[in-house]
Amino acid sequence: MIGTGHRARMFASLVIVAMLVVATGMLSGCTETSQEAVKVGAVYPLTGNLATTGADVKNGVLLAVDIINNEYDLPITMAQTKGISSLNSADIEIIFGDSEGSPASGKSEAERLIDAEKVVAIIGCYQSSVTTEVSQVVESRGIPFLAAMPTAPSLTQRGLDWFFRITPSEETFVRNFYDFLNDIKQRKDMGTISLGIVYEDSIWGSEVNACGEQYAEEYGFQVVESISYPGSISDVSDRVQRLKEASPDIVMQASYISGAVLYMQAYKEAGFSPDAILADNSGFIEPDFLQILGDDGNYVLTRETWATDLARARPIVGTINQMFRERYGTDMNGNSARAFTGVLVLADAINRAGSTKPEAIREAMIETDIPADETIMPWDGVRFDEETHQNTLGKGIICQVIEQEYCTIWPWELASKELIWPMPEWGERE
Repeated sequence: MIGTGHRARMFASLVIVAMLVVATGMLSGCTETSQEAVKVGAVYPLTGNLATTGADVKNGVLLAVDIINNEYDLPITMAQTKGISSLNSADIEIIFGDSEGSPASGKSEAERLIDAEKVVAIIGCYQSSVTTEVSQVVESRGIPFLAAMPTAPSLTQRGLDWFFRITPSEETFVRNFYDFLNDIKQRKDMGTISLGIVYEDSIWGSEVNACGEQYAEEYGFQVVESISYPGSISDVSDRVQRLKEASPDIVMQASYISGAVLYMQAYKEAGFSPDAILADNSGFIEPDFLQILGDDGNYVLTRETWATDLARARPIVGTINQMFRERYGTDMNGNSARAFTGVLVLADAINRAGSTKPEAIREAMIETDIPADETIMPWDGVRFDEETHQNTLGKGIICQVIEQEYCTIWPWELASKELIWPMPEWGERE
């Protein structure tokens, strides 16, 4: 017969064992090897005037997530393993927030994603104005934020600890404009080139204008007119008339999609034909730009970060673009390609961190060093400046719309088509 004291000791031992089992189970659910998905927030304009842009960018994000979460025999970072291998092959899960194109909405969505959805990092936001607000929220919460598209120089000049940007800023892009124009002057044996600058009066547009005027003086170009406009404008005829009277050789323009289309239609109506329209990307590369304008969008020059014809030199560009086209019915552009790349860069950092803790991810981001041949971008790779967290290896290209296709024309060694200069006047076009 077992004594009362012995039974008590056995019962106590069983209780301890049971408690250890429960505790072990609880601890295992909290380890970094859990297969629970790694939640990442994404803030983009999914409704409102920029909804088409947001949908295109979202598709770039989703294609990247599929490549990360599944094994693909592709020579790009994060493609050849399943999920986040350091976290027991956990999936990346993107939780989208809709900025509606508004800084205030972007801010509230970022707060929701961090506080309610418990995301470990955020990507976004397309517009520099929205990115400015969201980055302040993220900074206060101590969460990594990777920006793939917004280009206002000030974004990486604020001393933020948690903000990282992979795309070049307007300082790089506007200098590219003037390097390109200098090359044109030499090729065409031209004298002084006069410029008109047209820009939306947002943070982004205003900083494009500031860089344009600053570097014009440095490079020896003359700005004869500078015209701003609000994003909500519906009639730009008076501004186009001002531009026509100033008669610049080149128009340098920073517009989102509504402004880009509105101005092009007004240029044609006014018969205004400068030698070139040198666009600062954004609205001029959106799918809607050529869908609305058709041949009237031809001959525009735009700075770019990516183009389908880069596949001639780098086949992986064509492979990824084909995957994108098969799923979404259209080619990638510089926006969707950068969004795609941004997700891969962030996932690479999480994988190297081996953790979902924000500080570990941040430290891994600082140590990022992705070579050019592991991306689809025409960059030298991805490596962040330790202080500003700006990618120091990003570069720009310039494309021209020829027969409704975006063709790389500069740098000359990357060109797939010959530059058409000057662009034909409206009355001379077929």
